[in-house]
Amino acid sequence: MGSQKKSKLTISEILNKKKNKEKITMLTSYDYSISRICNETDLDMVLIGDSAATVMLGYDSTRKIGMNEMLTFCKGVVNAITRPIIVADMPFGSYQMGTSISIRNALKFLRCGCDAVKLEGGLEVVDIVKKLTSLGIPVMGHIGLKPQTTPLHHGYTSQGKTAEDAIKLISEAEALEEAGVFSIVLEKVTSEVASVITQNVNVPTIGIGCGPYVDGQVLVIHDMLGLYKEIEPKFVKRYLNLSDQIFDAIKAYENEVKSGKFPQEEHMYHMTEEELARLEKMLKRV
Repeated sequence: MGSQKKSKLTISEILNKKKNKEKITMLTSYDYSISRICNETDLDMVLIGDSAATVMLGYDSTRKIGMNEMLTFCKGVVNAITRPIIVADMPFGSYQMGTSISIRNALKFLRCGCDAVKLEGGLEVVDIVKKLTSLGIPVMGHIGLKPQTTPLHHGYTSQGKTAEDAIKLISEAEALEEAGVFSIVLEKVTSEVASVITQNVNVPTIGIGCGPYVDGQVLVIHDMLGLYKEIEPKFVKRYLNLSDQIFDAIKAYENEVKSGKFPQEEHMYHMTEEELARLEKMLKRV
């Protein structure tokens, strides 16, 4: 990994990437260790996703994670990231109970060191988004499959498969742009509709399961590294299979400890012969 310090990206630079037709890269991260590695790359954005609920805490739904848990994950990421834009997912219940509570919770993320917040929702969150952005709080939108609420109504199916659904998604994207978002995540939207939305709005679209006709891509880092295999979405490309590699490493450690192969001489610390002799004399006196 390189050690050269890279300057912090800005929201304006993210917007310019769309104008310049430069693809935007984003991954989720939830802790200091992985975020340090992300920071050494040329990633544009790091998302502290509410997917921490499932991949970090073992909950069966993203709806179960709360503000305090999300803020804890944010602290680790913020302490590691100096270059990419840091976006924090506002968890379920943190922006559904009125504008003042939404503002208070969004500010908690910014005070923690995050650069922006992400809200799931279309027309139902436009007024909140408008208020947040009017106060100078950068907001990323999120439409299509919305894990916090969509499964309650439709399950985890792809979105925009009918012309009527497509029109609704396009309208939501345009409304979010008008409300002031600096980018919009499109999750599990058909590639045709994702393409139309990308052409119809002036802010970057970040796709997950939407095909290539968007301005950027995001994946859950545990998925692309093969760390979390309980759910294997069609749209995920595994760049590593770390869960098997970690399993093999743990088994090798276990076997070496039991057989006495670990630790060896190179893993030990020693007293000097003089100090050892002194200790032996002391023990005899005792």
